[in-house]
Amino acid sequence: MRRKYNPYLLPSWARTIREVGKQLIIPFTIFQGIRTLIIPTTFDVVLLLIFLLIVALFQIDLI
Repeated sequence: MRRKYNPYLLPSWARTIREVGKQLIIPFTIFQGIRTLIIPTTFDVVLLLIFLLIVALFQIDLI
């Protein structure tokens, strides 16, 4: 059985990187969404989907 994820067990540098990523992913996703609406290329759509997946993983505390 899988143990529950506890971010406090991470080293301090990993917690810092995780918190910075948590703060920056929403603005990057919004910017990428606007960019995808203006100039929709395959790369933009794939990047937006990756950003949305990362946001979802942060919300359900898997990362």
